[in-house]
Amino acid sequence: MIETAQAFGVDIGGSGIKAAPVDLGKGEFAQPRLKIATPEESTPEAVAQIVRQQLEHFEVPAETPVGIAFPAPIKPGKPLNFMANLDKSWIGVDVTAVFSEACGRPVTVVNDADAAGIAEQQFGAAKGQKGLVVATTQGTGIGTALIYNGVLIPNTELGHIELPDGKGDAEKYAASSVRDREGMSYKKWAKRLTKYYGLLEKYLNPDLFVVGGGVSRVSEKFLPYVDIATPIVAATLHNDAGIIGAAYYATTKAH
Repeated sequence: MIETAQAFGVDIGGSGIKAAPVDLGKGEFAQPRLKIATPEESTPEAVAQIVRQQLEHFEVPAETPVGIAFPAPIKPGKPLNFMANLDKSWIGVDVTAVFSEACGRPVTVVNDADAAGIAEQQFGAAKGQKGLVVATTQGTGIGTALIYNGVLIPNTELGHIELPDGKGDAEKYAASSVRDREGMSYKKWAKRLTKYYGLLEKYLNPDLFVVGGGVSRVSEKFLPYVDIATPIVAATLHNDAGIIGAAYYATTKAH
């Protein structure tokens, strides 16, 4: 692995598994990422073997902290009780143990939205922000991360908060994928985002919202129309945030 990297990050998604060595001095990849398609049967064994393959590809030293961003709530030492985007055989599995065994080294696993939020707090749009940051990832669903004075409050699922007036589950009403599916203009979608972020604002009184995911690259098309009092900004690390955040988080939990 290249000398400018202090940690290694992996971001596991339903369609692809991305990995790269990370330069934590700059908050960026030390080498171009390697992406491998998620196996059609995305069982623990199949996914873990791809992560091992990526570690071997980059020749990651045994002492290097390895962080894995994973698409489910993660409680170290406890079995997974929910899985949406990978094979259902993950349910009941200790995710950290599976990856550590397959990789032949201790690894740190963190929820993927939490990883993205950590990256934005340390290196991106929320760097230096005091108080409560609510980072969201907009995509198929809505992922959320709460960070208070730089400390992660893990495994929040505020994309599933119930909206008033019969609107139901927030991500089924306001996720980026819903805008795509319904052919909504960005301006019309912003009205839905106003309802969602306005409710989070009411309950949490945050100091900053950060909006991530691929749609953050075109934030000028919708963020100006989100009508809330709290500052709301686009993520700056975009789809690199999961890898960078997982790598950084692993260094805070080094064994």
